[in-house]
Amino acid sequence: MDALIQSLVQANFAPERIAPQASMAQYTTLRIGGPAEVMVNIHSADEIAVALRAAKQADAPVTIIGNGSNLLVRDGGVIGLVIVLGERFSHIEIHDNILTAQAGASLNKVAAAAQSAGLSGLEFASGIPGTLGGGCAMNAGAYGGQLSDALMDAQVLLDGEIRTLSRDEMEMGYRTTLPLRRGGVVLSARFHLAADDPEAIAARSRELNARRREKQPLNYPSAGSVFKRPEGHFAGALIEEAGLKGLTIGGAQVSEKHAGFIVNLGGATAADILALIQRVQDEVERRSGVRLEPEVRILGED
Repeated sequence: MDALIQSLVQANFAPERIAPQASMAQYTTLRIGGPAEVMVNIHSADEIAVALRAAKQADAPVTIIGNGSNLLVRDGGVIGLVIVLGERFSHIEIHDNILTAQAGASLNKVAAAAQSAGLSGLEFASGIPGTLGGGCAMNAGAYGGQLSDALMDAQVLLDGEIRTLSRDEMEMGYRTTLPLRRGGVVLSARFHLAADDPEAIAARSRELNARRREKQPLNYPSAGSVFKRPEGHFAGALIEEAGLKGLTIGGAQVSEKHAGFIVNLGGATAADILALIQRVQDEVERRSGVRLEPEVRILGED
């Protein structure tokens, strides 16, 4: 850890911006996770490259996160450097029908900016509790829409090089993209949107958010939908049919409101969540023959 901190200081990161043993629970929407060995918040794309070089010099592994909305960090924490793409890396700009946003911008703010400019195509994203970078990397979507529908291209850190990938080059599928499969990081993205009345856009967003509040357990910390949608099925329905709604291990529970969510009732550990995921997978497979695949990203040490 000392070598990594020294390398970051030599790379001109101010000591007050370097956080040893930072609690990852504060950086995930599940409010769970052991410490990051060293954490830095990034202010620009250039700083990402500098931080990566510093970590390489210290022979330290690197993990890059947004706001941790689709993330489960194990109780032992994360070894090496954790780079956070947050509020200081969240610029949004709009020219004509093209919206450009940096990775740290929340999907909610991106959708709101589009709505204010009278641009339609991102209404579905207005209630997704993630950032643009993570959302693009996993092709986030809801209620029949996904980011690939409007994406033009994305600036991506891939194999140590910053590249611009077109929508086709991103190879965007259901909750998957080329950067996600190859360990790349989306730094910014451009979307081509359609002109529409701002009030009509706002009304559609309000309707979708009302549906979310009605059906999703927004009153408890969670990581959103825990499992990918299996072909020909819905994960939540399979879990409910297996009689697992409300199943609790420690402080973790299969939501009583929506079985596709696992919530932190208070004091849950990552071990609780992982045990519940395993139990759900095993029981659903036993009853239906379908093996659920986690959608949540799992990081760190036990």
